[in-house]
Amino acid sequence: MNMGRGKCVEMEGEMKSLMKVWVSVLISLCYCYFISSKLPKGMLRFVSLSPVLYQFSMLPLQLSSVLPTGVTAFFITFLTNSKLLLFTFHLGPLSSNSITLLHFFSSACFPITQTLKPHTKLKFHPIFLPIKVLLFALLLIPINQKLHPTLLLSLYCTLVYLLLDIIIGLCNILVNAAFRVQLQLPSDEPYLSTSLRDFWARRWNLTVTHTLRHTVYNPVRSLLSDSLLGPQWAWVCGVMATFLVSGLMHELIFYYVTRVGPTWEVTCFFLLHGVCVVAEFGATKWLGRKCRLHWAVTGPITVGFVIATAGWLFFPPLMRSGADQRSITEFNNVVECVTGIFY
Repeated sequence: MNMGRGKCVEMEGEMKSLMKVWVSVLISLCYCYFISSKLPKGMLRFVSLSPVLYQFSMLPLQLSSVLPTGVTAFFITFLTNSKLLLFTFHLGPLSSNSITLLHFFSSACFPITQTLKPHTKLKFHPIFLPIKVLLFALLLIPINQKLHPTLLLSLYCTLVYLLLDIIIGLCNILVNAAFRVQLQLPSDEPYLSTSLRDFWARRWNLTVTHTLRHTVYNPVRSLLSDSLLGPQWAWVCGVMATFLVSGLMHELIFYYVTRVGPTWEVTCFFLLHGVCVVAEFGATKWLGRKCRLHWAVTGPITVGFVIATAGWLFFPPLMRSGADQRSITEFNNVVECVTGIFY
């Protein structure tokens, strides 16, 4: 009984820390809206935003639980900082001259795709959210069992996919109710991917794809297209730069969650996929449409390659640090505390 009470007290302390983090985010974004937006774009605005960028990079260190730390690192350290960097040059969704404070805050913190008119229905179906939550909870049960490594890896991949959908789904309901905006869905049936290019560019983690396209890929490609490299090699450099930045950002998020120094396995994972995307595109262009394999063949090969390389390079840093077991323990503690309130 005392142990359960101690877990609830610990969870309550973490929730208070999380509230303090998001209050500081709100105050900092008010500063960006009222002060930095009045400064001319370029270096002067960047200098004014530098303290905020630094603060947002440190905020996840104020938390200790896996899920709150990971969510804060993704939405604030990665997503909001990326939009503020675009805002430095008066680009991106924060640079509209008619934007309100509420819209500025929601656009900065969430992957918003459009503002909805009154009586407009959401494009996602909230009815599926409880089903995904139930499926996620059921899949957590066999995690503690001794499973074959291949089965365990497939289970982790499914849990990550469901967790992202659940988090964005919940945020979509809340943000739509408060601000009448539509969040970008995290994925689009990634298990139906027919190529690595299709997986990374059109189906998996579309929020990151959209953000990196505007902050890394487009600037690099535009900068190098008029150089000696030409448009074709500029595309290659843009793709590789995008995967490199994605790898480094994942290393940082993993550090926030595990508090363990980077092993660079995750960066190697993304660089490997960047090379494979470039090679795949080159082979497709060289062989032509007549030599393309059927989607029934390329689909399983693509998904299998992603799962195999994730098991080799992506998941091991998390599993070695025990972050996977910590997240399961924290989830069980939440369930115990919630059920203890009603029973």
